[in-house]
Amino acid sequence: MKVTAIGVHSAFATGTYEEAVTAKQTYELILKVLRSPEFQGASEENILAEIKKLSQPVYLPKWQSNFLVEFDMVGKRGKRPYRLLIDIGGDARHALKGLGLTSANIDGVYISHPHNDHIGGMEYFALTTFFNPFYVPAKTEWLNKQFIADKLFLEHEWWPTPPSNSKPDLFVHKKVLKPLKRALGPGLDTLQGVPDVTLETYFDIHVIGKRGNGQTKTYTFQDGDGEWTLTPLFAMHVISSSEEMPSYGVSLQHSTGYNILMPTDIQSMIPPQLEGHYKRANRIYMDCETSPFPSGVHPHISDLINKLDPEIQRKCLLYHYDIDPNAPAGMFCGILKNGDSHTYPS
Repeated sequence: MKVTAIGVHSAFATGTYEEAVTAKQTYELILKVLRSPEFQGASEENILAEIKKLSQPVYLPKWQSNFLVEFDMVGKRGKRPYRLLIDIGGDARHALKGLGLTSANIDGVYISHPHNDHIGGMEYFALTTFFNPFYVPAKTEWLNKQFIADKLFLEHEWWPTPPSNSKPDLFVHKKVLKPLKRALGPGLDTLQGVPDVTLETYFDIHVIGKRGNGQTKTYTFQDGDGEWTLTPLFAMHVISSSEEMPSYGVSLQHSTGYNILMPTDIQSMIPPQLEGHYKRANRIYMDCETSPFPSGVHPHISDLINKLDPEIQRKCLLYHYDIDPNAPAGMFCGILKNGDSHTYPS
């Protein structure tokens, strides 16, 4: 299994503008300097002035907390690997583009909680996979060259949803599903003439977590010769209008026993009820703040440095910050940058 950090910054982070020239422009300028008499013996200032004329402002964005997990198994797309997004960020298009990917390359998504910086890209993902007739082989076969909105409208037997094998997977806890539907409803209810448009119209929904019979529903992904079992873990994120807003992080347990913990957004660095999960984990993807004014809804770097058990510190890969955490060398397993990836079991 490969885990790639495709969004390591905070919800309200913004990027910077820098001046840049294309490779072609640079090549042409070099030829000009070498061949043109006017540039023979040109000063550094003159050359820099020419570069300035060619340069255009380039925006270097920062994207918030989400991860790409790849399992060595055939996905819904009929190809390896199966690609799962752990949350989808404010708009996953940009982070995915940085990896040369689009929604057409993603098999499923897990949603931890319904805050915009974790679900903002869901409308993009839902609509682009829905209207893509080649998203998965099963969809191409089902459509039989017919436009999907027409097929749903004219062939009533498909109401309210297309076949489950033609849609991306959505893994979600039942307590997240209802507010997720409420948040996404207006944007996804755009299929003219098609009645009863729901989240199920776009996604093959897998509800995981504690069930009414007391058992916990998990989901297992094949990964080469091994398996990874995904289990949602409750943690408090914020108190919203006097009601709790949980964030369901994930535990990924390999068939060898290797364990990865992704708490997602949590209020305290180790909720007392989950201390055993932190001790058992081999690797922890820990969100942290670096702001001089802690918000109180994420662990702050000062607490992670001063209060966290050293044994747990060494397991932590830090993310979800504006500026790089200033931490003593070797204290943590690492500080993630966009695009960093790790393969497990290590």
